[in-house]
Amino acid sequence: MPRDKSLSHIRVNKAMMEEFLEKGYEAASIRSIGARAGMTSAGLYRHYADKEAMFSALVDPLVEDIKNWTRLHTEKKYDLLDDNAKKNDLFNESFIDLVRDIIIPQRDEFTLLMTCSAGTKYENFIHDYARDNQKEFLEAIEYMKKKGYKVIDVDEDELHMLLSAYLTACFEPIIHGVSEEKIDRYLNTVQEFFMPGWFRIMGIK
Repeated sequence: MPRDKSLSHIRVNKAMMEEFLEKGYEAASIRSIGARAGMTSAGLYRHYADKEAMFSALVDPLVEDIKNWTRLHTEKKYDLLDDNAKKNDLFNESFIDLVRDIIIPQRDEFTLLMTCSAGTKYENFIHDYARDNQKEFLEAIEYMKKKGYKVIDVDEDELHMLLSAYLTACFEPIIHGVSEEKIDRYLNTVQEFFMPGWFRIMGIK
């Protein structure tokens, strides 16, 4: 946890962001971050215990936001299934909304997570996130079967492949720095491409 919430702490966080975005986690150095922040390495340690704590401080809030959004998204879907919602209501929210609502406002942090995290606990984020969602999806498929949907059976490896492809496509515009003017069009293209396939798997016409 940060040990100081003064203006110097804000300066340190800015220096950390610049260093990690420029060099990635593995090549970033405490000394260089200190130079950017205008303080010694010893001064930095009054703010964070080590380089890992620095990276986590920038990325952890975003990851927590993503997990919270995903949990609420899943709960909404089950509530709608229980209410026998129509297709348009059942799928009026998707991972595209995660990108728009959570990720775009934290673009720099997401870029760190996706492109600069080698050597940290987040270096396989897409794989890990797809794996977690794969478990939830398989449970949802079984639930939909009980509700009478003509679900198409997919095995775990097949579903992991599809989820990884979908999430990667959703995240690509952010990773590649697509402009605000184009990003909505790109995300809509991803949605239009993938959703018919998801509808088919879940037995929704």
